[in-house]
Amino acid sequence: MSLKAFHIVFIVLSTLFSLGFGDWAIGNYNRAGEVASLVIGILSLVGAVSLVVYGRWFWKKLRGISWL
Repeated sequence: MSLKAFHIVFIVLSTLFSLGFGDWAIGNYNRAGEVASLVIGILSLVGAVSLVVYGRWFWKKLRGISWL
């Protein structure tokens, strides 16, 4: 697996984990009412959006480089 392919896979997995953690943290806020959980959940979702933006930028930048 090339470094480019690994990087794309890593960005996708990081985005999915960030979305999952954000969902869990916001769900924890709904159950327990802890404001810290809400803040962490929102920050995690903002991080997921940032990872998507970065992933698109990376994909466009290295479009001409082969996957091998």
